[in-house]
Amino acid sequence: MEVKRRTARLLVTRLGSVSEQTRSESLAELRLMTKNDAESRPIIAEAGAIPYLEETLYSSSHDSQDNAAAILLNISISSRDALMSTRGLLDAISHVLRHHATNSSPFAVQSSAATLHSLLIDDSYRPVIGAKRDIVYSLIEIIKRPNSPPRSVKDALKALFGIALFPLNRASLIGLGAVAALFSLVLKDGRVGIVEDATAVIAQIAGCAESEREFWKVSGVKVLEDLLDVGTGSSERVKENAVGALLNLVRCGGGGVVKQVKEMGPGAVEGVRDVVENGTAKGKSKGIELLKVVEGGAKEWDFAMNTRELPSVEC
Repeated sequence: MEVKRRTARLLVTRLGSVSEQTRSESLAELRLMTKNDAESRPIIAEAGAIPYLEETLYSSSHDSQDNAAAILLNISISSRDALMSTRGLLDAISHVLRHHATNSSPFAVQSSAATLHSLLIDDSYRPVIGAKRDIVYSLIEIIKRPNSPPRSVKDALKALFGIALFPLNRASLIGLGAVAALFSLVLKDGRVGIVEDATAVIAQIAGCAESEREFWKVSGVKVLEDLLDVGTGSSERVKENAVGALLNLVRCGGGGVVKQVKEMGPGAVEGVRDVVENGTAKGKSKGIELLKVVEGGAKEWDFAMNTRELPSVEC
């Protein structure tokens, strides 16, 4: 362990060298260490690497930017507190994301978005990151851009999902245009896993009072019904996400969205039943609640809405 500490201190010291080649070589070695040796990650953080890595995210060298972003991602797996306590780190990540279509390398963009997703595993960081509107805006812009690489889109969606897990972030996501961007992906993007990840974010965003109007603008309820229809061939994960989104809309919306959901077509209702029969435990529970809205339990649901006896959700 002491050898690792000495090696880490030496490499971190070299990050401050006036020689660009020395800095580049040190970055490459640190990237390999953090990739292949989990024990080295907190040691490198403790050796003072993070401020140097943060500064390197502004580099015009794509190789240096790539290496710094990859090291930060690796360190985030085990040293989230060290990253979040570094002044200016989120601003540096924002810089990379903000220039996703111009100066930033695609790999650095992907690693930076993935670092956010890793940090957002800690629920105490969700309000902090969600309050950085420049970060949220850039993530939405990445998924809106037609020629964003698939990996960039998937990493941005995972970061947006983590942000949306904190209820107070959802209105901000909606205000910055997330709903239209997400539904556009669902309707137009056939790349593997994109629809699954997009609908996961949609299901979370649906859980706030501001969602009903924005979903109405993009015919969101109809799109979610189509995803549930057994004839569309949606994956089980997509169907579970659609069920979750509709249920959250009903919980947090007004009478208009409840009426829409009650009038769901037979193909979509069959899709909900499929989730109840074959879904995960969470999916089954949500499917049962949604069926209460569209089938014989509608009166009971109306009573629950009037008395606020609903499953826990923060709208």
